[in-house]
Amino acid sequence: MSMKKVVTFGEILLRLASPGYTKLFQKDSLDATFCGGETNVSVSLANFGLKTSFVTKLPDNDIGVAAARSLNYFGVDTSNIVYGDGRMGLYYLEKGASQRPSKVIYDRAYSAIALAKRNEFDWEKSFDGAEWFHWTGITPALSDELVEICMEACKAAKQKGLTVSCDLNYRKKLWSSDKAKEVMSKLMPYVDVCIANEEDADKVLGIKAENTDIESGVINKEAYKTVAKKICDEYGCKYSAFTLRKSYSASRNGWSGMLYCKDKDEAFFSNEYDIQIVDRVGGGDSFSGALIYSLLTCPDDQKRIDFAVAASCLKHSIEGDFNRVTVADVERLLSSGGNGRVQR
Repeated sequence: MSMKKVVTFGEILLRLASPGYTKLFQKDSLDATFCGGETNVSVSLANFGLKTSFVTKLPDNDIGVAAARSLNYFGVDTSNIVYGDGRMGLYYLEKGASQRPSKVIYDRAYSAIALAKRNEFDWEKSFDGAEWFHWTGITPALSDELVEICMEACKAAKQKGLTVSCDLNYRKKLWSSDKAKEVMSKLMPYVDVCIANEEDADKVLGIKAENTDIESGVINKEAYKTVAKKICDEYGCKYSAFTLRKSYSASRNGWSGMLYCKDKDEAFFSNEYDIQIVDRVGGGDSFSGALIYSLLTCPDDQKRIDFAVAASCLKHSIEGDFNRVTVADVERLLSSGGNGRVQR
């Protein structure tokens, strides 16, 4: 198999997490790691053996350089990253446990990418040799200029014949539902593969799953198929995929997913995993990365969604935002059913 190349575009953040399951500043230290929606996808794909390139703008200082090097460690190409004015975006994380939910506090105003300008990115060069372009709804939420930059990137990707995927990733702390709908409805016609959860489709596209309550964990499969079909019909997507999370507590979730294929008008559902959570931040991104990998390398839609859900199930057991698993790790889970026995 020739190495497929995927380009991702977005913000890389510095994550400052309270150690273990302590409250923020309960201890006098924070664990520092790099992360970010599209960054996490690039790392997953590199770990699966694909060529990946991450495009962003970073501060022109030692922190920006360290952020890029954190991606080089996994083999992600950072040659198309732009450096300039602005700061490193941060987020503070307090991991929840049992009935206490996790908390995320963003500190990302005036970050280097939020101050980015259209003329700083060369999409022709960035997409050279690529087959796939991935971005998320977080990126256009950062500034009005980034809405235009995302539009330019999508148009350039389409001109070069790339498949475009987008994880809607609605963040109410970054923009309102109305603004998200206004912006994303203009960008979605360029998207071939739409990735979402039950809240995203409602808040970003105004399409709601009937008889589904994310708080109670009730999932109506037929309603999700209807939502996915509506997304594909309205915006011309070829595929629409959903993560389906049942939240029993901050420590325990039911985790499954659905892939809808427009050509077949068929929805494929994965098994559901009962997961004990170590770190759930980045769970959705690990699903996106594994789904892109399986869409590029596997012709079977059922196997594609099974792989994506199994990979993201494993991510919930790993500290940090990056999913550090390999294809072999995912295939072992698929064949074992998840008994967790020691591999000797």
